[in-house]
Amino acid sequence: MTPRGPSAPQHGVPAPAEDQRLPKFAIPAADTLWWVGVHGGAGETTMSVLLPGTRAANHRWPIPPPPVPTPVILVARTHGSGLRAAQRAAIEWASGVVQGVAVLGLVLIADAPGRLPRVLDDFADIVGGGVPRVWDIPWIEEWRRGEAPTPDNTPDEVFEVLESIYALRASNPADYPAPY
Repeated sequence: MTPRGPSAPQHGVPAPAEDQRLPKFAIPAADTLWWVGVHGGAGETTMSVLLPGTRAANHRWPIPPPPVPTPVILVARTHGSGLRAAQRAAIEWASGVVQGVAVLGLVLIADAPGRLPRVLDDFADIVGGGVPRVWDIPWIEEWRRGEAPTPDNTPDEVFEVLESIYALRASNPADYPAPY
């Protein structure tokens, strides 16, 4: 996990146009961690499988009733369109138009094996500057082939990410089971 940017919306950040925003949906309470995939195929469902007690938001902002905000982590792939979608979601949150959401950070999931091209790596750094934290998930060939995530096909780097997120969110460990 890399600490990056602001931990709350920032005054003066202009809200994106309506057609550039993620949809919202009401939730009954801010009682769980939500994964917000910022584009199709981002990996939010995979992340919810890996960390029991969390939920995938289906590319929408989960909005609880006031006053307690719900914790969310944005999820994106590292290709250009995924990073642009993450940037739009970060700007939307930073502008303050998403009430009732506490963005904890962004998980970037590799879209291909190997290192990111320099231009994408630099852009990922820029996008990461707009959220409190960034976690990186490597390319996992077994998942690409459609295998469900299991302890056997999940690299240690992923468990380190999950443990970091678990430690960040789990104020009551009974409410948030440990990964696997």
